Amino acid sequence: MPTVTAIPAFRDNYIWAIHDNKHAIVVDPGEAGPVEAFLTERGLELVAVLATHHHPDHVGGIADLIAHRAISVYGPAGENISTLTHRLKENDEAVIAELDLHFRVLDIPGHTAGHIAFYGHGMLFCGDTLFACGCGRLFEGTPAQMVSSLTKLTALPDETQVYCGHEYTLANIRFALAVEANSAPLKQREVTDAQKRERGEPTLPSTIGLELQTNPFLRYQEPTVIEAASKYAGRKLTDAVETFTVIREWKNQFS
Repeated sequence: MPTVTAIPAFRDNYIWAIHDNKHAIVVDPGEAGPVEAFLTERGLELVAVLATHHHPDHVGGIADLIAHRAISVYGPAGENISTLTHRLKENDEAVIAELDLHFRVLDIPGHTAGHIAFYGHGMLFCGDTLFACGCGRLFEGTPAQMVSSLTKLTALPDETQVYCGHEYTLANIRFALAVEANSAPLKQREVTDAQKRERGEPTLPSTIGLELQTNPFLRYQEPTVIEAASKYAGRKLTDAVETFTVIREWKNQFS
């Protein structure tokens, strides 16, 4: 199997490089410079680009990367990204022959209206929909859409490696502990991920199994989370989407 390497970009973005010792693809290249430096350092040939959604910090580098390369750029059919060569929707595939990779596309609207994820070989590249211990803000979609999208992702096997677009984990854990202060898995995750950051390592990838144990945006039907959200809202919450909505609003205001 190819290796997955995090290429830091901007302040807290990750561009994911999937590569062997000859070829590479990159996921969500918000800027080209760090990718070019990585390719040069490793002596790799870029053979494709995957994009999950249209935000500039995820696609801003594509034009420069393809300026002198005739390569495929896979991305969401429902979003305006001028650099795409392959516009994909639910159950379409991105096939990268050079690395023998086949990714199935999942439609996961919520953060943006046409957001997609790439799933294959036990790996999930989910952009800004599912974060480690968090989820993306709802800029274009509805809470019901985001709940549906997250439910689709959590139906994947527990061991699925989750590669999201940002290093937000420690801040997300702080919020999660405000929701579930007595969670032993959360407390352990805080220690483990803080140690990774102290060593200069990414906290990613996560796994679907770990997210189900610790991520409040996946645990909105758990009694402890419903109780905390009801307390924050000042009323008893009984509807799952309403509970999710309150948690998302709470996180938006959290500091």
